[in-house]
Amino acid sequence: MSGQIPLVDYLVLGDEPHLVARECTDCGARFFDRRNACAGCGGAGDDQFRTVEVPSEGELRAFTIVSFAAPGVPVPFVAGVIDCGGTSVRGTVVNTEADPEHVTLGMKVRLTTFEVGEDGEGTVAVGYGYEPIEATEAA
Repeated sequence: MSGQIPLVDYLVLGDEPHLVARECTDCGARFFDRRNACAGCGGAGDDQFRTVEVPSEGELRAFTIVSFAAPGVPVPFVAGVIDCGGTSVRGTVVNTEADPEHVTLGMKVRLTTFEVGEDGEGTVAVGYGYEPIEATEAA
């Protein structure tokens, strides 16, 4: 294997994978994509944003169970919005059954990574999702 690369540029791999966001230095709004100006306060400039680490644990605030997807995408799966210490993160809920008995609003989740694919040179693309934190671990 030649190594690993993150599927998105805001996923940091290593011993403790985590996400990073761009935070507005004026209002604290956070974004995962590149910005020229803040959508929260309108501030702009070279020093408008700083990179901050997003907590790796959070709470599921909204979700949907996806039953139909593009060819080759396995269904069902759970698409969710996770509150990670005040930062909203969109991600797939993984390592649990994709049904309302196993996925509930308010459930505690943590960031996890998984292999998405491998190129011809052995480089592995790594994606992220959120898995439930078992009640015994959360106590």
